[in-house]
Amino acid sequence: MQTILVLFGGCSTEYEVSLQSVHGVLQALDRSRFTPLTVGITREGRWLRYPGGLSHLETGDWQAQPDCVPCTLSLDRGDRRLLWLDGSGRSEGFDAAFPILHGKNGEDGTVQGLLELVGTPIIGCGALSSALCMDKDRAHKLAALAGVRVPRSRLFRRGAVLPQMARAAEELGYPLFVKPVRAGSSFGVSRVNTPDQLPAAVWSAFAHDREILLEEAVPGFEVGCAVLGSDELTVGAVDEIQLSQGFFDYTEKYNLITSRIYCPARISPEKAAEIQETAKTVYRALDCRVFARVDLFLTPWGEIVFNEVNTIPGFTAHSRYPGMMKAAGWDFGDLVSRLIELGVES
Repeated sequence: MQTILVLFGGCSTEYEVSLQSVHGVLQALDRSRFTPLTVGITREGRWLRYPGGLSHLETGDWQAQPDCVPCTLSLDRGDRRLLWLDGSGRSEGFDAAFPILHGKNGEDGTVQGLLELVGTPIIGCGALSSALCMDKDRAHKLAALAGVRVPRSRLFRRGAVLPQMARAAEELGYPLFVKPVRAGSSFGVSRVNTPDQLPAAVWSAFAHDREILLEEAVPGFEVGCAVLGSDELTVGAVDEIQLSQGFFDYTEKYNLITSRIYCPARISPEKAAEIQETAKTVYRALDCRVFARVDLFLTPWGEIVFNEVNTIPGFTAHSRYPGMMKAAGWDFGDLVSRLIELGVES
């Protein structure tokens, strides 16, 4: 029986999504093989040992439960112990850590770096790949070096003047997207159709990061591919996002109001296989391990263009990664067990 430190919540705009994801993972966890040691991180960054049930994760009031205990990790390398900070001197050992944290301060290499520092096996990508995949500009540069087509874009740092960005926008052409370089779930992302919309989009993106991208709008539609493994890679079925309006923003990703996800995608088997190979190329180029979801665009003329990698994709009812793996024959419970096995082995 292995004890798995499960981290959820976090100082992130995607805090609520993490609660939904950890609920799904804990519900699917094989308790005959794995014992969860659940630790929630509040919005303010407080670590709490949470031994409670799943219902309070759904309602969001988990941190208000009386059995929560302040805690921290032992920083002695190889110790792999959770220390209670209630004055009792109690500690609990664990074998590996499963961060189910989305966005900043959880998916960007920060927590992964801490876990690597103390010598804890991570169920998911490490610090380097997590940081690279969160950084859209640098991820695109590495994918391009690996031979994968990426969107044309321009990088701007906080303090850049609007006329300079307006000129870059004209060169890229409208419509275009304005994005924070490091943010998840499309927070701060705007589709800009006309020059008068640019200032508000820039302001919104800079609210989430010190660097932003102006990026061409790639024609076609978004496709994704779930990748599983570290040395030998397994891929899920390719999915397709159909949008009736706008783009796949936070609201659409978690509510599917005007959009629909087709899995498998409505494309030829040959094109799906090409997308899967492209996803594996990007996965390796960005040093991913255990699991990640690679998102791409498919243009009307059949060209595959890299979009981004999610190193901790959602595990909610509508989440794409479990759906793609299910279409490839993986039951959710078996998938969670395999993720843990890979994380412990790597």
